[in-house]
Amino acid sequence: MRSASGNGFDSSDSFAVSGAAERTARLHDIPPSITPSHGDDSHLLSRIASPADVKALAPNELAELCREIRTTLLAYGHQHGGHIGSNLGMVEATVALHRVFDSPRDRIVFDVSHQSYVHKMLTGRAAAYLDPDRFSEVTGFTNPDESKHDQFVLGHTGTSISLACGLAKTRDMEGPNSGIGNVIAVIGDGSLSSGVAFEGLNNAAEQGGNLIIVFNDNEMSIAGDFGGMYGPLARLRASGGTAQPNLFNAFGLDYRYVEAGNDVSALVAAFEEVRDIDHPVVVHIHTLKGAGYDGEETHADRQTASASPVSFDSPTGVHPTDNVNHSEPWHSDHCNLSDHEPHEGQCEASHWQNPDAAIGKPDDPRKHYGKMAMAALEPRFAAEPGLVVISPATPGSNGITHEFRERAGAHYVDTGITESHAVAYAAGIARAGGTPVVATTASFFQRAYDQFFQEMSLNRSRVTVLDFLGGLSGSDNTHSGAYDVTMFSNIPGATMLVPTSARDYLADLAWATAPAGSADAPAGPVVIRVPGEAILTAERDATLLPVTGGQIADRPQSTSLPASASSASGGISAATVRGTVSVTAQHAGARHMLDWRVNQTGSQVAIIGLGNAYPLAEQTAAALSDDYGITATVIDPRQCTSLDSDVLESLRDGHQQVITLEDGQLEGGWGEKVTAYYANHHVSDGSRNPRVLNFGAAKEFTDRVSLGELNERYGLTVEQVTEAITRCF
Repeated sequence: MRSASGNGFDSSDSFAVSGAAERTARLHDIPPSITPSHGDDSHLLSRIASPADVKALAPNELAELCREIRTTLLAYGHQHGGHIGSNLGMVEATVALHRVFDSPRDRIVFDVSHQSYVHKMLTGRAAAYLDPDRFSEVTGFTNPDESKHDQFVLGHTGTSISLACGLAKTRDMEGPNSGIGNVIAVIGDGSLSSGVAFEGLNNAAEQGGNLIIVFNDNEMSIAGDFGGMYGPLARLRASGGTAQPNLFNAFGLDYRYVEAGNDVSALVAAFEEVRDIDHPVVVHIHTLKGAGYDGEETHADRQTASASPVSFDSPTGVHPTDNVNHSEPWHSDHCNLSDHEPHEGQCEASHWQNPDAAIGKPDDPRKHYGKMAMAALEPRFAAEPGLVVISPATPGSNGITHEFRERAGAHYVDTGITESHAVAYAAGIARAGGTPVVATTASFFQRAYDQFFQEMSLNRSRVTVLDFLGGLSGSDNTHSGAYDVTMFSNIPGATMLVPTSARDYLADLAWATAPAGSADAPAGPVVIRVPGEAILTAERDATLLPVTGGQIADRPQSTSLPASASSASGGISAATVRGTVSVTAQHAGARHMLDWRVNQTGSQVAIIGLGNAYPLAEQTAAALSDDYGITATVIDPRQCTSLDSDVLESLRDGHQQVITLEDGQLEGGWGEKVTAYYANHHVSDGSRNPRVLNFGAAKEFTDRVSLGELNERYGLTVEQVTEAITRCF
């Protein structure tokens, strides 16, 4: 280990980056020009290579270390963005944890782990927050591939106590040879509302043994605290931890309260008191989310904000704030929800901070289409009392704005970070005759898989699901939506729609939420995959849709295409496409929603582009026409629940190849179903069995790989698809 005054480092404390091992050693080589400075040359943070260096500091240096970390986080937020607010509130607690406990022998599990930036700084990765050239060297969550001090890859919520119980169980079974000391679960920032957290508390009390649960109570979730437990928690805070009922005591757990959650000395004392304890204990610390935001220098032009240190008058950069103590339960802090103007305390905007470089840029697809959906639903509230929008704690990122929520009143419900409950809750609303719309991110919906099967689909509940960030993206490995089609499209009784334009998206939403009893209403749940980056970019630039220019019929019908309708060149008759109705829909009301749309008729090659991959279908068709004189048939399937057998049968005439494009996992996905259809419906005339080529993502986790790079990796580019098509002729 490197001492507080040394220059070397122990490679065992460094992190690994796949394909770039040489960058590991560089992590500790921090350029002096960017280290925080506050009037002296000590630069404490630049001297921290491992928790041993935190322990080597003099007691009076801990506050200065916290000050430097806070300055680093503020500068990092302007330049890189991220979960800055929750980490600002955890500065002192994280320093105290590494001062008292001996990681990695003492196992620290960060719930969600979006609060782990400070932990990473103290475990050999400070340069990844200090040097802009190296910001991409660590992920925003814990990851054992980076450091032995990280226990799990975590990006979802509520599991830290369960994971800690498992670590402690093995330690207690194996005894001293386990190599595990204290086990600490760090939970909070809204994650305690997750149902699995309560399952963990229940098990912890029964299991016994050393288990320390640090509950970071910053009076926040993502968009505020919602739920019955927050009143008792507020009374615990107001009473200094003595009020009853005490949620944790009710589980049979020991309990300690620390009001000064941003006082590093108080936290060191509290953690020393419970170190090596022989039974489970909850240490409830009261922190200030975003601590330090209000003390920032004000930049007249945030576009030119520098990474220079910010000066504070207080010892650790935390200033008193008035943005606390809202009435319990509170619904908003009345801030404008700008991701660029977070502040201390109960501020939703402090959950995720966009970098200054993003200021002024148009909304991303989640916000753009989310706002569009809410604008379509809001006028219906007055006449439809049962219409309810449900968000499991992530409204702002999905375009459900503060202003909409205030106007919606009881028509909007934030259930907290509780996806399983949100879906079951929606099924209950539907059973009573209401019209629930559940909206969150694709990867978060994975947490409600059982409820989708049982309460929603098995019961044929009229639930509408808005599936955000589905498909490929440059997100980290815990937030990838590449698996949503394989999940939703294979649930019996559920219909998954995949619109490729704003118009289709709103039409899908109107159909899915049609009042019960309407002639056109679906018979069960409907999942709508919210369009992604490729669709929104094409809507903003119609030249990216060279076949249609984005112009399509209002309520297009796809068709059964008999051989007699083929053109002289063996292609599909456009007149037949417009005039014939498919019979593949399971019931008449769904017919026009489940039929595939043929947007260009052609021959030799048919290209079917699902959802976000549809613009690629048009662009590939244009390349085939320009470079090879092939007029391809271009099809928008619009849904991935069922196959339009009429269209597939029609393609037998005049088409040697059928190409499927999807921006999700290929194995178990949608395109393979088209391949299986032709394989299982082989005809004796070999010329009428088209060859099928499937393009999509491999079955793998990807971590912060750009969308462009993923498309190249999976062959989802015009050049690669065109080459594969022409190679077969």
